[in-house]
Amino acid sequence: MQRQKLQGLGRMLRAFNSSANGLAGAFREEQAFRQELLFAGIALPLALWLGHDGVERALLAAPVLLILVVELLNSAIEATVDRIGLERHVLAGLAKDIGSAAVLLSFILLGVVWLLVLTGR
Repeated sequence: MQRQKLQGLGRMLRAFNSSANGLAGAFREEQAFRQELLFAGIALPLALWLGHDGVERALLAAPVLLILVVELLNSAIEATVDRIGLERHVLAGLAKDIGSAAVLLSFILLGVVWLLVLTGR
């Protein structure tokens, strides 16, 4: 039986509920997400305090939030790979490694942006 397609506000509420479930699941199941959320809890107020104007504050805050977004996507990849099968496979390992590399690049971006903004270069 097919689920009825909602439109308008009902669709938005269902999407919001799905997003809230995803955030709660990531918080419950993913230690890396919890650690990065703690990091964001420190880095975001610091970004707002250290930035001299709105543009600097946005530049400092954006990569912090990007790390959380990329970690959520990485966790989704890992969950999908694990759902497909727990046996070791070269492509499954590669998918997980690529997701992890994306998180690493997000942290590198954060470091570069913070360095450039805070040193004024």
